[in-house]
Amino acid sequence: MKEAFLYEKLDNKAVHCRLCAHQCLIRDGAYGICGVRQNSDGVFYSLVYGKPIACNVDPVEKKPLYHFLPGSFSLSIATRGCNFRCGFCQNWEISQSRKEEAARQDVRDCPPEAIVAAAVKNKCGSISYTYTEPTIYFEYAYETARLAKDKGLYNIFVTNGYMSKDALEMIRPFLDAANVDLKFFRDSSYRKVCGGSLQPVLDTIALMKKMGVWVEVTTLVIPGQNDSTEELRDIARFIAGVDRDIPWHISRFYPNYQMQDIEPTSEPVLKRTQEIGISAGLNFIYVGNVYGWGDDTICPSCKKLLIRRKVFDILENKVENGACSYCGRTIAGVFRKK
Repeated sequence: MKEAFLYEKLDNKAVHCRLCAHQCLIRDGAYGICGVRQNSDGVFYSLVYGKPIACNVDPVEKKPLYHFLPGSFSLSIATRGCNFRCGFCQNWEISQSRKEEAARQDVRDCPPEAIVAAAVKNKCGSISYTYTEPTIYFEYAYETARLAKDKGLYNIFVTNGYMSKDALEMIRPFLDAANVDLKFFRDSSYRKVCGGSLQPVLDTIALMKKMGVWVEVTTLVIPGQNDSTEELRDIARFIAGVDRDIPWHISRFYPNYQMQDIEPTSEPVLKRTQEIGISAGLNFIYVGNVYGWGDDTICPSCKKLLIRRKVFDILENKVENGACSYCGRTIAGVFRKK
């Protein structure tokens, strides 16, 4: 076990975890809401440090990040656990693992040095902390990210955005990009479906942008849950209010986990959501989990096709040194120099 970062010792061997917006108060022997951090005799521990449950080489587009080193590969890691309880989670088998499962999992120890070495060996440009919520394995992500920087690698969080300001400020020197899930724009939905609240997620997106982290936002459009015109318009307007150049990934829902009885999102609803984003002034809107449309990058000025994609493959890239090769407009993002 690894002693946790960002906690305070209280009376009677209790602790206060300051890692995420839950701000858990945890008695001796108990666990945080995430289920993978435990108070043992007044000392708070991470149970998943150095114990990745998943490690894969992915296209960075799979995160999804479309304006961050497009066409590159990212070593993607995760441990068990999450600080949300989303009923639509596609990785619920590992994200919803709890307590003794995390402590006793049959996973070989893999220290940060080994993760970084694997990224270098596989010619990855970055390491992504993804699949589950990276905040709950923060110590592991932090120490891996710090070593990755020394090797010239970038670091990416794929996150629900429920981290504390303290955690974000601590990881900031080593964090280059993030895709943040903005699941709803109604606090009641966050509380009912995810076991969290809305405002901390909005604060994280705004603070990341202010800190200079490259940010993209994903919304899974779920029929009957968050697909009203009003709610989608609120999401789009919020993103545009932070920065119109933040890419918005609209993702198609498929039945999963505790939401097996909901039909997949229809393409007309996805196209309506895309139009809502355009009306809100967003410059880059992408549609995921569909085939054949919605994933190309178009120049906001001259409307020429700049990056043509097929699923996660780059078929054509006309962004040169961060600008449109046709009209010269700067394209927001982090692009490799040609």
